[in-house]
Amino acid sequence: MTIDITAIKRLKDLTGVGLTDAKAALEQSNGDFDLALSAMRKKGLTKAEKRSEREARQGLIGSYNHDNRIGVIVEVNCETDFVARNDIFVNLVKDVSLHIAATNPTYLSEDDIPKKEIDNLRQELTSKAQAEGKPENMIENIVQGQLSKYYSEHCLLNQPFVKNPDITINDLIKEHIARLGENIVIKRYYRLALGEINT
Repeated sequence: MTIDITAIKRLKDLTGVGLTDAKAALEQSNGDFDLALSAMRKKGLTKAEKRSEREARQGLIGSYNHDNRIGVIVEVNCETDFVARNDIFVNLVKDVSLHIAATNPTYLSEDDIPKKEIDNLRQELTSKAQAEGKPENMIENIVQGQLSKYYSEHCLLNQPFVKNPDITINDLIKEHIARLGENIVIKRYYRLALGEINT
């Protein structure tokens, strides 16, 4: 089967793999671009998981200002200054800043939520499910599902990305780890809105 060079280059650009790997993926998927892209992303995300253990000390502090009413400062780290200056990385930092301005996450990740808050929420959701007469053997799954929803609303890494709600911010970061070949970490952020008091 002859694979169109345009499709090969497009797959290469989207995933950061070499031309040979992109061509092989398209051949394995019988020319189905979406299938090849999905397979390459899975492979890339597996590599990204390994890279996420490496130390990231370089990076950028990015900012976003919306209509002079909402401002965001975010620190995103990578491993080298070379990647920090790369347009792909710079655009990632801009996208994360814009996302924070739009969604106002309370926490960076689930790990940042105080244990007491999670315990209280779990207890509240369990009591609610019991009061609604849900089957006892289903309550844990119901509570876990509602906790996941809470994380996706309040934790930056769990939130659906505003520009593409099919992926989370965590997925976005992993895709860029796979593309750029370095560990990438959102270190911290701060969001200001006119008239709001931050505690």
